[in-house]
Amino acid sequence: MAKKKVLIVDDSALVRQMLTEMISGDPDLEVVGTAADPFAAREKIKALNPDVITLDVEMPRMDGVTFLENLMRLRPTPVVMVSSLTQKGAEVTLRALELGAVDFVAKPKIDLAGTLKQYADELLAKVKMAAGANVTRRIGSVPAVAPKLSADAVLPSQQRARILRTTEKIIAIGASTGGTEALRELLSAMPPDAPAIVISQHIPAAFSKPFAERLDKTCAMKVFHAEDGQYILPGHVYVAPGDHHLLIERDGARYVCRLSNGPPVNRHRPSVDVMFRSVAQKVGPNAIGVILTGMGDDGARGLKEMLEAGAHTVAQDEASSVVWGMPGSVAHAGLCSAVLPLDQIAPRAVRLFAGGRS
Repeated sequence: MAKKKVLIVDDSALVRQMLTEMISGDPDLEVVGTAADPFAAREKIKALNPDVITLDVEMPRMDGVTFLENLMRLRPTPVVMVSSLTQKGAEVTLRALELGAVDFVAKPKIDLAGTLKQYADELLAKVKMAAGANVTRRIGSVPAVAPKLSADAVLPSQQRARILRTTEKIIAIGASTGGTEALRELLSAMPPDAPAIVISQHIPAAFSKPFAERLDKTCAMKVFHAEDGQYILPGHVYVAPGDHHLLIERDGARYVCRLSNGPPVNRHRPSVDVMFRSVAQKVGPNAIGVILTGMGDDGARGLKEMLEAGAHTVAQDEASSVVWGMPGSVAHAGLCSAVLPLDQIAPRAVRLFAGGRS
């Protein structure tokens, strides 16, 4: 199989060198060129026809987002953004994902040599995933993942207990790669009086609050960056902080958010499996579980527990997913009540909780 061709665009010569060394060490990838700014990158793209581009967010002469917008309009190409983990970096990166970037990684921290191996592993995984994505149809393929911790590390499984009767409903949504835009589209279609929604999106801690604030501006429901002990109310959305698991607990007949800094599960914190397990245990048949686009299989085990507890379960279909890893894993295992295009998920959830036919 031919190596995937990578073009690195960054104004820092040191970062270009670091990324080149990391990517060139993988037998499936080849760095075919580098560019210090978008103008040089434009000529390299024409000459080298890369399969994927790593693109710096902040560059002289033209910023990465402006270049990305032009690129996606004229020559759609899989792009992984390289972003600083700052408030400004978060806002710009979320805009890049909106414009069509497949994923993002943080800027490599040159002074922390001990973390470079972990950084390289993340970079390579995301570049490979992006190289397999069709940015026109937004479809990707996902390699097998290594063994990892299960939700037992944070929340032990238990015999299904009798759940206190309540009329309150919850929609629990898990997402990863491509999820920021999928969630924006899904939530924009929800009415202001929809059942409460809880979300675990794989996202860095510095990005989760700006992400919640961005969602709040684009949908009729009120969106919160979830806080420990916060009551879960209809018409409200609760986004897990990027460095905590989000669990749902009961306070009598009411639901509350509970945050946990337990170990990463499936290499993620927040983990979808952890949230789904808590929903299965505390909400049961009064819930709908939704798996959106994402790399890996986080959420599959938790969704199975939700299904066994009587909840409806839905997976995003392959054609509308950036990466059909997480939803694909539950679809292939038969763990979802329905596999739907993204634009049909919100109407289905509303109908189900309104007593409509599934």
